[in-house]
Amino acid sequence: MINFSSFFRIIKIFKTTQWQILAGPILILMILSMMVLPLAPFVLDVFFTFNIALSIIILLVSMFTRHTLEFTAFPTILLFSTLLRLALNVASTRVIFLNGHIGTNAAGKVIESFGHFLVGGNFAIGIVVFIILVIINFIVITKGASRIAEVGARFILDAMPGKQMAIDADLNAGLIGEEKAKKRRAKITQEADFYGSMDGASKFVRGDAIAGILIMILNIFGGLIIGLIQHQMPLNKAAEVYTLLTIGDGLVAQIPALVISTAAGVIVTRVSTNQNVGEQMVSQLFYNPQVILLSAIVLGVLGLVPGMPNIIFLFFTVLLFILSWWLYEKKYLLDNDFSNKEYQLIQDSILEEASWNDISLEDPIKIEIGYNLTPMIDINKKDNLLNKIKMIRKKIAQEIGFLPPLIHIKNNINLSENTYRILIKGVEIGKGKCLYDCFLAINSGRETESLPFDKVYEPTFGLSGYWINKEFKNEAQKKGYSVVESSTVISTHLNFVISSNIHELFGRQEAQQLIEYIARDMPKLTEDLIPNIITLTVFHKILRNLLLEHVPIRDMRTILETLSEYAGIQKDPDELTAIVRIALSKIITQKLFYKKNIIEVIGLESNLEQLLLNSLKNNTNTIEPILSETLLIKTKEAIQNQLLIGSPLVLLVSHRLRHFLSQFLRQSFPELTVLSQFEITDMKKIKMTSIIGN
Repeated sequence: MINFSSFFRIIKIFKTTQWQILAGPILILMILSMMVLPLAPFVLDVFFTFNIALSIIILLVSMFTRHTLEFTAFPTILLFSTLLRLALNVASTRVIFLNGHIGTNAAGKVIESFGHFLVGGNFAIGIVVFIILVIINFIVITKGASRIAEVGARFILDAMPGKQMAIDADLNAGLIGEEKAKKRRAKITQEADFYGSMDGASKFVRGDAIAGILIMILNIFGGLIIGLIQHQMPLNKAAEVYTLLTIGDGLVAQIPALVISTAAGVIVTRVSTNQNVGEQMVSQLFYNPQVILLSAIVLGVLGLVPGMPNIIFLFFTVLLFILSWWLYEKKYLLDNDFSNKEYQLIQDSILEEASWNDISLEDPIKIEIGYNLTPMIDINKKDNLLNKIKMIRKKIAQEIGFLPPLIHIKNNINLSENTYRILIKGVEIGKGKCLYDCFLAINSGRETESLPFDKVYEPTFGLSGYWINKEFKNEAQKKGYSVVESSTVISTHLNFVISSNIHELFGRQEAQQLIEYIARDMPKLTEDLIPNIITLTVFHKILRNLLLEHVPIRDMRTILETLSEYAGIQKDPDELTAIVRIALSKIITQKLFYKKNIIEVIGLESNLEQLLLNSLKNNTNTIEPILSETLLIKTKEAIQNQLLIGSPLVLLVSHRLRHFLSQFLRQSFPELTVLSQFEITDMKKIKMTSIIGN
């Protein structure tokens, strides 16, 4: 007995599962069935109609797709649609050969309609129309789409290393998290796979066009043979019936093929933006009133030429004049509205009385931007500058060990419209130019050709590049450039400025906040140390010395315990800093020589080291001018040699010389790190790759 409850339970489970997984197998079985089993004319009508509807859906989806990766299934759909058309050709050929002697309705209403209505029942016209459609599909659309897909696949693959480097750079700078980096890497891989698949899938359409011509020839000659020999039909009757059926069959297959080929062309030729194809065309064709006005004038002149269709030309001339006027009015109203708002803001500021609120103290760190860059701080936008600044502060807090001050952003009307500058305590540290709603294409070393824009230099590291419109983003990436957003340019510059001047941002207030934060976890240690053993001023000076030489202060337990042990007998902040550095030696060496078994450093020649030690014995902390000049020259040569061999810029000296040389060389070589011999405690081999001598 059938268990109906179990049967309905299975149906319910099937409804709740992903039924889409059966779509592919069902379509394959349907295609195989059409190739093997004889189909009734009505069933052929159903499948031909389904094929036409499917092609229209594919074209519309490609038109409304904003980004290429939104339609990653397109290469597979292209394969299935091609197989479906070929299977329909096989099934319809079988029906035409079996029942063609009955008349033009032997293969169903769809084929008969395409044979009679579209070509007027004239098989000669039908053959010409069919051949024209095949030529358009094969030579124009499919060939062009295939070439674009091939070139796109090549440039996408060439640009992959640059894109990966850009992702790694953003990740290292803290602009993105690990999760977002994984998503961007996956997107790059999917993009390469898509264009590679499209390069191969476009060959299906070309093969389908060739197969359409061969099938038409075989159907015509095969039909004539069957009609004349098997059914003893007159030659003119056999030619008319079988040719019209063949033409109808060819047209009903080639028109959907042409539609899908057009969809393939739309997919591979579009530029990924936040607009679909229709929005892109309208917004970029009809945005300039001067262009529309000139077009109207040219068309009007042609409309006045005798013998031309004057009424139609002049009608479109009037339409273009109206469109030009409407676009101009729209643009004028927007500009005028902005000017009125700006004027009102200025008037309001003039009318206000001066007060103590007008006195503004210098912020620890501040960004001033021109008025063209103000949309970057719109909180409603996903990638606004404020979010990136929050990420920078969080990254620095995690890496260095204290929370940097808030970063204030100000619109400075005295700056040029696209300029920004970064100030620390009122002093300008960095300055640059940035174009909002544009992208900076930076030379990555793998670019294939230049871009049609003015060359600029990236403000942080001085790398050359181009400011490009968002429409050129994909093209620049294909040519090997690393493309970043305008807000990323400012945030990267800000991150570099903060990292280079982190000691300037660590004041007494930050030191007090750090002590209060540490006291939550280590209350006894902080109470015993500050202010009983050392003052907050000395503690702040020690931490500032560490930050000045880019030593993280995350390991506060070690710092506090070391100070508790030695601060009672040593009061000099510089000497205490040296003791703390030795306690933090593992952190320092790990930062400089991570995963390196051999430590490659710069050394001092023994005679020069002795001269410097003798100079320090007098407690003057000064050296002779000639010796000072020689030391700078030899240090520069050693740094250049280290850069050539790819070794860290580290100078290893005796403990007594470390603080003095660090202060002396920091002004000329801020990238050089000076280490004491006591600060290298790991059992690693030390190799002197460069020697500074007399």
